[in-house]
Amino acid sequence: MSHSSTGGPAEGDPFDAGAGSILRQPKAVWATAGASVVAFMGIGLVDPILPSIAQGLKATQSQVSLLFTSYFLITAVAMLVTGFVSSRIGGKKTLLVGLALVVIFAGLSGTSDTVGQLVGFRAGWGLGNALFVSTALAVIVGAAAGGSAAAILLYESALGLGMACGPLVGALLGNASWRYPFFGTAALMAIGFICITLFLKEQPRPARKTSVLDPLKALGHGGLASAAVSAFFYNYTFFTVLAFTPFVLDMTPYKSGGVFFAWGVLLALFSVLVAPRMQARFGSLKVVGGSLVLLAVDVLVLGYGNHTTAIVCTILSGAFIGVNNTVYTELALGVSDAPRPVASAGYNFVRWFAAAAAPYLAPKIEEWTDIHIPFVVAAVTALLGAVVVWVRRNALTHEAEELEPRHATEDGVTVFAN
Repeated sequence: MSHSSTGGPAEGDPFDAGAGSILRQPKAVWATAGASVVAFMGIGLVDPILPSIAQGLKATQSQVSLLFTSYFLITAVAMLVTGFVSSRIGGKKTLLVGLALVVIFAGLSGTSDTVGQLVGFRAGWGLGNALFVSTALAVIVGAAAGGSAAAILLYESALGLGMACGPLVGALLGNASWRYPFFGTAALMAIGFICITLFLKEQPRPARKTSVLDPLKALGHGGLASAAVSAFFYNYTFFTVLAFTPFVLDMTPYKSGGVFFAWGVLLALFSVLVAPRMQARFGSLKVVGGSLVLLAVDVLVLGYGNHTTAIVCTILSGAFIGVNNTVYTELALGVSDAPRPVASAGYNFVRWFAAAAAPYLAPKIEEWTDIHIPFVVAAVTALLGAVVVWVRRNALTHEAEELEPRHATEDGVTVFAN
């Protein structure tokens, strides 16, 4: 391979093969991807209705931000048990358990009378989402036609589409009542449950069961740890935009939903169409490093610009976030010598802690300082993510190249292969 240690051009990029097969997939993959869209909708669903929830439950910004914090804190911790569960009961049953928990807790969220109840129900939702999302990625990678690159692009497509549709659905349903988006999500996930039941065959269990500690042990690998730490800083920036910006924009649910729908469309397009082409030309590490720097500039301008500038920068951030999501997922799955589901669990365990921290800390920082400083902090964390990528570039490229044949074999005999 000609791929250099600095993430140089591309014919040697270890994450590039097979991207052209994204649309030629079996029904099981489409069913899993479709349910994944709804799962990711649940993340951005509350965005346009955060002010409405705060008003309806007489809660502060900090209290409402706990909807994200409880969700992602439980998601992060649950990453340690997803492999443990799926390696014992199989991929399909794990997906169904996760979907069932989301249906139950999303429905209960809509019945909440206090912000404390809603935060608690969102935590249960986070557990179900962790079981589903981490296993869905393994199922798609194992069962998709066209290799891991096509599978990852399909997964990122589901992520982008879900992120785009979540705020739109939240706005359309939330304009009547903040409770309706939660009931709507429960109904959609129930449909996903039916699709998985019908189209996904029972998944074979792995020869070796995964322990709770395996994801933590996988983080002992320098390349995976570097990707996880960089993604931690990046996710702080990402979720400052997602969870704090709606309060800054202070718009009606319809208008806020429109802004974040446009944001999500850019996220999806840049995840699936732009990121692979940029990687092919410049290499993964140059792309993610440059994208992180541009994201830092964008959120800084967002924090200090006028209202129109804030809207434009919010939408534009979707482009950088889309590129980053694709590259980070590929790095996490390709750089480690651990099985991909285990590596993914360890990586997500680290990065989701930032997704839990940012929604809580951003409004607190505003209370302690002013409305601009949360975006300054977000810009700094994006730059820190780029610094980690640059400093650890050798671990993130050389080892990925060496492990590529092993992962190609693993994809053919993955524990969740259909």
